[in-house]
Amino acid sequence: MDALARLAESFIGLFQEGADFFVALLTGIVPLLLVLLTFVNALIRFIGPERIDRFAVFAARPGIAFLPLRYLVLPVLAVFFLTNPMAYTMGRFLPERYKPAFYDSAVSFVHPPLGIFPHVNPGELFVYAGIAAGLTKIDLPLGDLAIRYLLVGLVVILIRGIVTEAITAIMMGRRTNDGDSEDSVAGARA
Repeated sequence: MDALARLAESFIGLFQEGADFFVALLTGIVPLLLVLLTFVNALIRFIGPERIDRFAVFAARPGIAFLPLRYLVLPVLAVFFLTNPMAYTMGRFLPERYKPAFYDSAVSFVHPPLGIFPHVNPGELFVYAGIAAGLTKIDLPLGDLAIRYLLVGLVVILIRGIVTEAITAIMMGRRTNDGDSEDSVAGARA
């Protein structure tokens, strides 16, 4: 009977730990996220969504000079202002050939700014919080981690965007060439 009572206490204890964690989130990170989301929405209204949209159209221009705009600036703005997963919709202003690379850049940037801007992807904050808890235990500063994580993320999204654009161009070229060869073979048979 004693074992059954201990099992019941352990079972309830599991839910008590979950409830304690929930209260910690509710009194810690949730108010911070609400204030950040309110600030970002106010900033979007102040800047004007049409200006943000015009910038996206400008970044869609062809040429090497626009690569940093498409795969560095645009994903950063999209993730900061629209947050995850809404940030990916900014790709609608880009031609089809740039959409996969923009998506790759944007999806790769939803984690790196979490240490400084937790509003961008609050559902994944636990990843950064786990790393931060380890650093806090060994008395290392969190600001350095947050800045380095952000800077590395910026380099990575630019590289990924450029590489994905090149791969997309190759794949689209193959699809066009395969379609041409199928049409010519079909025409030769007729």
